[in-house]
Amino acid sequence: MKIGIATDHGGYKLKEIIHPFLVKLGHEVIDFGAYKLDNADDYPDFVIPLAKAVAEGEVERGVAVCGSGVGASVAANKVKGVRAALINDHFSAHQGVEDDNLNIICLGGRVTGNMAAEEYITAFLNAQFTGAERHMRRLGKVAELENK
Repeated sequence: MKIGIATDHGGYKLKEIIHPFLVKLGHEVIDFGAYKLDNADDYPDFVIPLAKAVAEGEVERGVAVCGSGVGASVAANKVKGVRAALINDHFSAHQGVEDDNLNIICLGGRVTGNMAAEEYITAFLNAQFTGAERHMRRLGKVAELENK
């Protein structure tokens, strides 16, 4: 699977763990930065290009990391076609894909441990959207808001 990854300074150290982990799992990884630790950088500068790539199908799914994961989630969800969520548990990592067709997982580099991040990412990437009628109906209502 082709996976995009993006982070600011708050998630940089975690990205340095996640990137090789994804490669080890056999995924092609497209890195949207940050490419060096710079405390003056801003998460939208990296997360928005990732979100656009997910929305346009250039990558199949994305992993966005900032200090808490909140800012990355807020920024990513501003891009039409993106369904991003801050994930802090295994169930939500796969259920978000299965029910809500989540396409970007957001993690907090300052609050998510390395092993937990690997667990959540694995659950996220292994999950598939069920396409159940009730989920399609709900996502249709969300898409209506995007088109207004």
